[in-house]
Amino acid sequence: MSTATARRPRGRRPATWETWVIGAGMVLLVLYCLAPFYWMFVSSLKGPAEITVNNLWPDDPTLVNYTGVFGGSNDFGYAVRNSLVIAVSTTVLAMVIAVFSGYALARLRFRGRNLVLALVLACSMFPGVAIVTPLYQLFSDWGWIDEYQAMVLPNISFALPLAIFVLTTFFREMPWELEEAARVDGCGPVGAFARVILPLAAPGVATTSLLVFFAAWNEYLISSVVSITLASNPVTVAIAKFAGDTEFQQPFGSQMAAGVVVTLPLVVLVLLFQRRIVKGLSAGSFR
Repeated sequence: MSTATARRPRGRRPATWETWVIGAGMVLLVLYCLAPFYWMFVSSLKGPAEITVNNLWPDDPTLVNYTGVFGGSNDFGYAVRNSLVIAVSTTVLAMVIAVFSGYALARLRFRGRNLVLALVLACSMFPGVAIVTPLYQLFSDWGWIDEYQAMVLPNISFALPLAIFVLTTFFREMPWELEEAARVDGCGPVGAFARVILPLAAPGVATTSLLVFFAAWNEYLISSVVSITLASNPVTVAIAKFAGDTEFQQPFGSQMAAGVVVTLPLVVLVLLFQRRIVKGLSAGSFR
């Protein structure tokens, strides 16, 4: 190695054409993902006279659509309440099952462990549309139509495969020597799990809880079949039926405003916890 090469100052590497292509691709991907939300937001700011005009920004922005969301006869606040009840119930019940299942699949040594995990993931491959009719008939026999549990139980079954997989990878990466040290110090299996393992797994549990909550909040297919009246309509079903206030000739603007109202909190949560979500989805990928 020459003296000139050895003394060359270290700096930022010059951008190559591959870097520019990757950067341009990422920008296009971001624009592609954000374009629907931007159009929904812009449409929510248009009044009845502008709602059919395809301009990138309204000439006369107005919040009248947001007033119509919670006005008129739609009772949108009840739909928000229903979605919160369904999503929170689904998240709590699914996480209780997923935490113990993920711990067992990661910690216990038994024949067919990987096969069990593969079967759990395979359950998520079934299309929801294939089980809508059987579920409707079953819930009709049980008297569950237009009840919360008719949406909570299917949501749990949809959310569990991903939750178990993510938590299993989290538990596999944890140093089991800490649990063994706790048991040497006198903790039983339950005590070691509650005092050592569960606190260490809190970031993974929180990330998985967010993913389950998002899935339950956005679920529409099953809810549209088993939720009939306002008593149990979640926001996804309510928006599909949305009529807005009576002063609107077209409900499109009010539907867009309602979509912004229910989407914006999820966007904020994703931005706040994006690092944890990415870590949760990629945990164990490079092992």
